[in-house]
This record gives sequence, structure tokens and C-alpha cells, in this order.
Amino acid sequence: MTKKLILASKSPFRSALLKNAGIEFSGESADIDERAVEAPLYKSGASPEDVALVLAEAKALDVSARHPDTVVIGCDQTLSMGDEIFHKPADMDAARRQLLKFSGQTHHLNSAVVLVKNGGTLWRHVSVARMTMRDLDPGFVGRYLGRVGDIALASVGAYQVEGSGIQLFERIDGDYFTIVGLPLLPLLAELRKENLIDG
Repeated sequence: MTKKLILASKSPFRSALLKNAGIEFSGESADIDERAVEAPLYKSGASPEDVALVLAEAKALDVSARHPDTVVIGCDQTLSMGDEIFHKPADMDAARRQLLKFSGQTHHLNSAVVLVKNGGTLWRHVSVARMTMRDLDPGFVGRYLGRVGDIALASVGAYQVEGSGIQLFERIDGDYFTIVGLPLLPLLAELRKENLIDG
């Protein structure tokens, strides 16, 4: 028997993954300052995977506080390359600089998902995808951003692999759901284990 769940995100991409999987849920954005939450983590040397988990948990706990006795799904994604962590680009110029920095390099998408109920964490998980971009011509990057427009600013990497962003890549090691930002197979397994969806 399916029980109502809340996704602590308004991401249309994450929502689509759950809807396509046949999961009944509602969506609600968390009210947290992500940069304030992660700043001390970076100073303490936390890994990008740990930062994603802490942010996912903070979002779920914030929404959980408003919905007693309801299971909340929290998720977050960090992008790391070497020791550097990247955020959503602020504008198209930042997106262009970011894509040129990724050109010919491998970066990691660290996607975390947690389940929270009544202020307690039931489960935590992080999956990592290795994303290798091909060598990108600056002119192509400009034309790509001109084609996709502001949607490039909606994702931490300035691309969506489910769209024309796939043209930027030479190799991808990791599953589609991790790349989009919600490790769906581990989440579904846990929801079945907790008897929250039909198994």
C-alpha cells in the first residue's frame, strides 16, 4: 500500500523521476540557506559526498518539521573536480567559464538522498557519477548556451544530459538517476523495505 510522501524539492527533474516511477508524493521546497549550511563543512574538510548528504538531510528536516508523521525525501547534489566544488552558475558568463573549465576533464556528480520522519533520519545514501567532457571549442560552448538558454543556470553543471547537454560528453560512468540528482534505485529499494510503497 502506497503512503503519501513529501519530496523536499521543487526540482522538476527530480519530480519527474518520482512521477515516472509511479510514486505518489507532494513537493515542498525547504527554507534553508544552503551556502550557510555548507560553509563550515568545507572549512572542516568534509568531502563533497558528505556535503551533499548534510544538505539533503537539512532540507528534509526543515520540511519534516512542518509535517509530523510524514516521511520526507530530501536530496541534494554537489559537483566536484579535484579539490574544487562548483555551484549553479549565477549567469551565462559564469556558465560559459564553468563549461570551459570542465572541457577535457572528469568531474563528479555526488547525489545524496535521505528519508526523514518526525525530525529523525531513517536512511541516508549517496551515489557518484563520473562525468568526462570532451574537448570543447569555445565557439561551440557559446552556441550551446545560446541554444539552451537560461535552463543552463538550473543545474550545477550548466547542462542537462537528458537534453542537448549530452553533446558535451565523451564518457559517463554512473546511472542516469544519479546524474539527474536523485539516486532512484536505492531510494525505491528503501521505500519498499520500509513498506512505504508496494513491493
